[in-house]
Amino acid sequence: MSDVDNGRWQGDLELVADAARQAGVVALGYFNQSPEVWWKNEGRSPVSAADFAANETLERILRDARPDYGWLSEETDDGAERLSRETVFIIDPIDGTRAFLAGQDLWCVSVAVVHHGRPVAGVLYAPALEELYEASQGGVALKNGNRITVSDKAPDLPGRFAIAEDVLKYLPEALRGTVERVRHVPSLAYRIAMVADGRIEGTYVKPHSHDWDLAAADLILERAGGQLLDLDGQPLTYNRPHVVQDALCAGAGERLTGFVAGMAGLRAGG
Repeated sequence: MSDVDNGRWQGDLELVADAARQAGVVALGYFNQSPEVWWKNEGRSPVSAADFAANETLERILRDARPDYGWLSEETDDGAERLSRETVFIIDPIDGTRAFLAGQDLWCVSVAVVHHGRPVAGVLYAPALEELYEASQGGVALKNGNRITVSDKAPDLPGRFAIAEDVLKYLPEALRGTVERVRHVPSLAYRIAMVADGRIEGTYVKPHSHDWDLAAADLILERAGGQLLDLDGQPLTYNRPHVVQDALCAGAGERLTGFVAGMAGLRAGG
């Protein structure tokens, strides 16, 4: 992309960072206050008054500022109109709603700008932790204004991975021996941010995550020197008719290459 484009995305980053902060303040007002809860997806997923209030804040700020952008949010009814737009906002007003409702700090507001299928500006704001992750195309990844990069731990040493125990036990022994499993991180977006800032070396994402879980974190990880890949080793495309993703791996360098190959082999083996 050109310098002009990168300047445009930096402007969008400033916009979405401000919107995420405002939505985070709104959500924080409901935190530990027993907000009303409903269930969606046939009773499998909770959504709270906080999710809806944060979503309304984001929609008001962002759609007023960029009326020509499309809109995809977990808490807004989806439609085909966004598919006709070159650029869209992809939103999760609270990523980690279960953690939020349980009074745990590991939840965040996720806001991305996606252009021609790839994120070009992204923010994760975790207000209970007072952490802001941000990145734009052509720039670096930041956490609270400080540059972050992926871990430089040698790939022949065991690496810290956020991976479900029911997946880990089926990995080939050689790969399993390189993985130090960390405790469950309830927000998928925040988990990928942990890879971006080097706290862990990688994570495995089970099938059926959604664009809004991933888009902002994907760009932050990319600008920190890592990648989020499917099991064919390919980056993700966003704003498709179908917004559900297959199994994914996040990490960097040789370690990620081996992790993807190992997980793909597990898939091939049934």
